[in-house]
Amino acid sequence: MLEPGLEVAIQGHELVLHGVKRPVESADRASHLLVSGKTGGGLTQVLVPADASGVTVEPMRGVDLTRRFSVVQFDRVRVPASAAVGRVGEAAASIEQQLQRALVIACAEAVGAMQAAFEMTLEWAFDRYSFGRPLASYQALKHRFAHMATWLQASHAICDEAAEAVTSDAPEAPELVSAAKAYIGEHGTELLQECVQLHGGIGVTFEHDLHLFLRRVTLARTLLGTPDTHRLRIAKLVGEGRRMGHAS
Repeated sequence: MLEPGLEVAIQGHELVLHGVKRPVESADRASHLLVSGKTGGGLTQVLVPADASGVTVEPMRGVDLTRRFSVVQFDRVRVPASAAVGRVGEAAASIEQQLQRALVIACAEAVGAMQAAFEMTLEWAFDRYSFGRPLASYQALKHRFAHMATWLQASHAICDEAAEAVTSDAPEAPELVSAAKAYIGEHGTELLQECVQLHGGIGVTFEHDLHLFLRRVTLARTLLGTPDTHRLRIAKLVGEGRRMGHAS
């Protein structure tokens, strides 16, 4: 489980939220925020009005030009106990399901950007001539394209496998979504950087569309946990499975 970074305390007939959430997409336009936090040894989800007293939304600067994120501060925010989504302290399973679906969506979006950038670069390599030959005809570049194609096809495969596991509620879904996030996060940015290099000078211009895909994949790498975060999550899940005696 990724750390919630927020405490939800019970005080009489109210819930008190204190902590910070970042990054929160479109928080500046939301009327309500679905917030996850710790309550004792469990997790709680609360639906909080964005204009509630104690809620502060500050914009963040990001690499993706098409998406907006904010830092949301909860300073002893009080809401009625009825604002809890489900039972207080028992939201861990729901949060895990939400995380798995969000990770699959993020991975699928990143793989789509990788595919578009790869096809764009391959077309460029056949159209662009150097010393009377298309770039795609040079052996050294063929090897680089082969590596990129391998990363791309593996990313498609692991993303599809993770999506299938989440859809069918398979027991291995938590490990698969983290494996997909770690692999795609690592090789997605590597593939996009290769695409930029193979385009040459035009690849680093603002006018070329390639930077839009690079920005999206770079953002996807860090959202909902970095590759290192998910490798640690996999190790923890495997360790827990072995202790329970049902790991493969």
